[in-house]
Amino acid sequence: MLVAIDGPAGAGKSTVARAVAQALGFTYLDTGAMYRCVALARLRDPRADPAALAIDVGERVTLDGEDVTDAIRAPEVTESASRVAADPAVRAALVQRQRALIGGGDWVAEGRDIGTVVAPGAELKIFLDASPQERARRRAEQSGRATADVLAEQEDRDARDRGRETSPLAPAPDAIPLDTTGLRLPEVVDRIVTLTTQVQAGEAVR
Repeated sequence: MLVAIDGPAGAGKSTVARAVAQALGFTYLDTGAMYRCVALARLRDPRADPAALAIDVGERVTLDGEDVTDAIRAPEVTESASRVAADPAVRAALVQRQRALIGGGDWVAEGRDIGTVVAPGAELKIFLDASPQERARRRAEQSGRATADVLAEQEDRDARDRGRETSPLAPAPDAIPLDTTGLRLPEVVDRIVTLTTQVQAGEAVR
């Protein structure tokens, strides 16, 4: 079974998806880390070919054998990642890898186009969101930066993600919206775990 969790930056996708996977005993896939790896590679070498990069997004993230778990969270990589993600060649290369990874077994995959492009046949699709202010606050808390600065950058990134021609950020028609503003992590996780259990039991969910 595949649980697809999409949403904008700062909605809590990675934290929620990782916790949901752990609760269900599923494997977790952070597709955003894959784009961050390409962004880091391109910052180092603008000619880096995404199809030729060795990317592993397990417990630690490695790029061509180098542990880049922390490096891909740097502000300059975050900024570059959304630009890299708008490149059709990059998306084509990574979508192919993502589909191969989730082709069998039980997965929780999170990103921006899992339910619309990578795996439109996912059994459960969640579109995770939160208010712009809440998303910026969370990112600022994680990075130690000013919330106003994060909010300004976030607005630019949201516009790029939603406006790009290839795989724009948008909920799948059959995705279940889940606003995490004001919710604690256990509440969000419990909701998705409950929905997953209902799907596994053959129940209709909305």
